[in-house]
Amino acid sequence: MANEEFLHLQHSESVVANMSATIFSGLIQTRELNTDNEDALIERAVSIAVKLAQRAEKRVKSDEEWVKKESGPSFLAG
Repeated sequence: MANEEFLHLQHSESVVANMSATIFSGLIQTRELNTDNEDALIERAVSIAVKLAQRAEKRVKSDEEWVKKESGPSFLAG
């Protein structure tokens, strides 16, 4: 296949891509998809997904963000 593309996405990029696909699916259910608006709808879906991810990042702290590493003085030893 001459037009094969290979991607190596980081985990966060994969999450945003998945969110974008879900949002894009919703957008094309309410709007007609054609070659004239495809890029705009994709861009809109990605923008919304990034905005959602950024809001979640601000509001939610993961375990890795608040638990100190083993080498630090505040290591939580279960």
